[in-house]
Amino acid sequence: MQISFEFILIADFKNLDDSSDTSFEAESYPATELEYPNANACETYYILAPKDPDHYNPIMCLEQSLYTIFECYLTPTQQALFGTLPTDFLQDVDNTPPSSPLTQLSGDSEQSSPVKLASYDPRGMNHLRLLQRSIRRRDGPLFLSTMQNINQLLRALKYPSLPSDPFAPAPPNVLIEAIKGWPSNEIPNRVLMRIIDETYQRSVGPHALKLNRYEAFSSEVYGELMPSFTSDIIAATRLHKDSLFMDLGCGVGNVLVQASLETCCRSYGIEVMPTPAEVGRGQLRQMKKRCRMWGLSMGEVELEEGDMLTSQRVTELLPQADVVLVNNKVFQQSLNEALRPRFLDLKEGAIVVSLKPFVSSLNARVTERNVDDISAIFDVFERPYRSGSVSWGSGGGSYYLHRVDREGYAVIKQQFENQRARSARASRR
Repeated sequence: MQISFEFILIADFKNLDDSSDTSFEAESYPATELEYPNANACETYYILAPKDPDHYNPIMCLEQSLYTIFECYLTPTQQALFGTLPTDFLQDVDNTPPSSPLTQLSGDSEQSSPVKLASYDPRGMNHLRLLQRSIRRRDGPLFLSTMQNINQLLRALKYPSLPSDPFAPAPPNVLIEAIKGWPSNEIPNRVLMRIIDETYQRSVGPHALKLNRYEAFSSEVYGELMPSFTSDIIAATRLHKDSLFMDLGCGVGNVLVQASLETCCRSYGIEVMPTPAEVGRGQLRQMKKRCRMWGLSMGEVELEEGDMLTSQRVTELLPQADVVLVNNKVFQQSLNEALRPRFLDLKEGAIVVSLKPFVSSLNARVTERNVDDISAIFDVFERPYRSGSVSWGSGGGSYYLHRVDREGYAVIKQQFENQRARSARASRR
């Protein structure tokens, strides 16, 4: 799979031994590949550096993805094939060979079949440290040759030699087999965040300028919840694979795709602005590709472009929803008020998550005057979010969990109705 990037880039590598070598100039777009865990999953990375340090850096992206595969998909025995992760990038490369022999085992057991490499580096170099050295020195040939060796190792693990017995089952891709050994079958946080980051860089990042074009002080101001904040919401609401999660005003769908990847839940989102809605569809397609490359699956995600107040699909799904997210930080009061009656369709125990409360006063005592208010069906809890949790500010803040509690509300309402009945009887005497 080859990815094209829409960033302004400049060539940053060269041939240190041959100054006349022009293959590393920007016009020729030098590139390397990285083998991903799943079969037939390989991505092209251009050996280029961004003019702006805040822009996408393909070399850094390759490093982070490679190190994630190393740490989360490989056993210690398999890791020894590649060397050691760099810890001090200012030191020169460690050229000592790995501690295990060159015919490293493909599994943990000493009886496992060896990884056979026809042209494996006979010196047993520490490939990860060599890679870091090539990046630090901007040494193009060393970078390419090191990545070739690393990919050869990864391919040997992905495509082990077939047994001599033609009737024997083919050996498995040990990188995919490693997923079965993850504790509680949960995705390691490093893998989760890597997939989210890769997806965002390729599908949302190139459209950043378009996404910032909105009418100021309107309900259509664009803002995002960061992945760490989304994980906090998932934990607080106990979202799981059998849940239905809805995001009203989902923007580019960040929270939806993360929730469906992190929990395999079913997700639905609606967005009224055309540009974020279009980018969101692209992000969903990219997330599905990333999941396949990393050997993972995600829950079903449905995206709709339209008005949350008039959508027939919202009307159909709200009674089934377990968690409803409304990023209403900049919603006008009229929109918040229009949303409140829709929550009467929610089932018992459903949770509405918002950045502004849908009740007039937190933990307010239900009285005879407000007992008939729509928001009285909610138990509301205020929770803090940390600095860096949202795109529109660097500081922390609060978000709100509204849990539907009709049973408790019915008891209180019945008490008031009984009091009214007693008062009416007393007045007739």
